[in-house]
Amino acid sequence: MMKSSHLLAASLLLALTACSSVPVHYHTLLSPQSDGGGMHANAPFLLNVLPVGIPAQLDQSYLVVRQGQSGVEILDNERWTSAFGDEVRSALSAQLTSQLATRDIAGLAASVSEPVITLKVQIRRFDAWPNRAVQLEATWSLGRLDGTGTATRIGQASLSEAAPGDYTALVNAQQDVLRQLAGKIASDAKDWSTFFYR
Repeated sequence: MMKSSHLLAASLLLALTACSSVPVHYHTLLSPQSDGGGMHANAPFLLNVLPVGIPAQLDQSYLVVRQGQSGVEILDNERWTSAFGDEVRSALSAQLTSQLATRDIAGLAASVSEPVITLKVQIRRFDAWPNRAVQLEATWSLGRLDGTGTATRIGQASLSEAAPGDYTALVNAQQDVLRQLAGKIASDAKDWSTFFYR
């Protein structure tokens, strides 16, 4: 009896050790390379980047990847450093403020002396196939926040990026498509602002 209980305890200890030996990796969509994307002139407006709309199946702390045509896998050991929606918003804000050479005043009182463009982004899909590609579809709206009423401009983009390699390479590809999305939004905002903010 004593021998079997020692054997059971040893088995449990071995099982617990095996479970705890799998490391958890944390990832972020916030790219270290927000280099301005070739836009040098300061934008004549501030930004108010609102929380980003995310499909419910993606809005969690684990990486969610596609498997084949209809399958998905939730990766327990590959996680985001914050909620996925917050990751996307932070990445877009950093890219936009860099590319436009402006500031994101989300959560702050609006400036009375500088015009403000409010940005709302809705991610329609953000598919990631390991060792294959990342695909992003998004829509956005731009609105004025200057006390003169609201005017809105709508934009959309469908982007993809090759993602060969491990999960780190997959996240790097996601960072790249968000950088591309920010570039399209920045271009749209600059074009739109020339009409409303002269």
